[in-house]
Amino acid sequence: MGKLEERYQTEVVVIGVHSPKYTAERDVEGVRAAVNRNRIRHPVLNDPDMQVWDSYAVNAWPTLIFISPDGYVIGRHAGEAPYEALASAMDGLIAELEPNGLLDRTPLDVQVTLETRPPSGLSFPGKVLATADRLFIADSGHNRILIGDAEGAVSAVVGSGDEGLDDGDWQSSTFRGPQGMALDSDRNILYVADSENHAIRAVDLATETVRTVAGTGEQLRRLVRFGPARETSLSSPWDLMLVNGTLYIAMAGTHQVWAFNPDEGTAGVWAGTGHEGLRDGTRQSAWLAQPMGIAASSSGLYIACAETQAIRRADLERDDVGSVVGQGLFVWGEVDGPTAAALFQHDQGVSVDSSSAYVADTYNNRIRHIDLSAAQVSTLAGSGQTGLLDGPPQNARFNQPGGLDINGGIIYVADTNNHAIRTIDLDSGHVRTLPVTGL
Repeated sequence: MGKLEERYQTEVVVIGVHSPKYTAERDVEGVRAAVNRNRIRHPVLNDPDMQVWDSYAVNAWPTLIFISPDGYVIGRHAGEAPYEALASAMDGLIAELEPNGLLDRTPLDVQVTLETRPPSGLSFPGKVLATADRLFIADSGHNRILIGDAEGAVSAVVGSGDEGLDDGDWQSSTFRGPQGMALDSDRNILYVADSENHAIRAVDLATETVRTVAGTGEQLRRLVRFGPARETSLSSPWDLMLVNGTLYIAMAGTHQVWAFNPDEGTAGVWAGTGHEGLRDGTRQSAWLAQPMGIAASSSGLYIACAETQAIRRADLERDDVGSVVGQGLFVWGEVDGPTAAALFQHDQGVSVDSSSAYVADTYNNRIRHIDLSAAQVSTLAGSGQTGLLDGPPQNARFNQPGGLDINGGIIYVADTNNHAIRTIDLDSGHVRTLPVTGL
């Protein structure tokens, strides 16, 4: 939409209408944060009770409604639309309306209120990766990767901070909304899901360079199976997990998990048909729904499917995808107990150890724990109220945490809308905000 607004600055006015699916999305402050996180610069109307949605008979996210200058609905489109198709439609409508003298090209003076961010040095961090000696932070809103220690002392910054898809050294390379990361310790390579560039980047920790290893920079518009990674378009890669030399990609935009082979330079679908939903079965027949988190145990991948508020498990040895938690696209809530009855709300992150899965239950503002042996879900930390509060786990407050990772008995949380990294001590349960220093 940004490219469209730039091209038709004097002919087209874009007004966003936020008609929420989730309970948490009705909150106006959450909408304001989303506007800032996505760098939206046109007016956005909050429609918490779906009145605008109903008045225009909308039944799908997203839907585009085209309105003529004299107030008539002259077209609509449900679902994603490529820029080229939209531009062609705009050219046709402008050519039709121009002779009637209906177009007023006087620029509108639109003032967008920007969010005041806390002095943490971060901007909407999306994911975090913790190893024995390093902490990697996807500082998504600043289009960069931070490398530091377990106490948050930053020793290196990868990326200039500008939006772009430029390879090169750490100072000149650019990203656009980077998210999940995976470390290849043998090769000293950090892989980054460069989500808004629809690319996978490789950060060489020895030579301090960045190169693109998968993706063309253009969003995938048609389903593919497998091909040369640099010639294959991707769609919103959101998280990564490296297992036995294969990089698994949570491909949110196509509702699939992909696999990238660094040795062969190939990438393609590993699990999921591309249909959005919750259906178990073989990797070739299973349905996923906006996978935004991925983690691995000794024998399986755990996938956080945000749109079905589910945790799925894909076996690495057998051709099988099952559901750990989750009941469907329109079933969500905040329920602990047996996994068959437990409910999340738009969970975006997952991390596992030998017997547990830890979930960033994003819209519930909580960190949840799944006992995999007992098939039980409990709340690990978070009162459920939006905020930034440290202390005992039942009192702590988060604001839409998007990612987490566990190392050495400590869970590191990317508390996205708080622009903060939080830690949870598994022994005491205590939650604290990690000071990020050295920026």
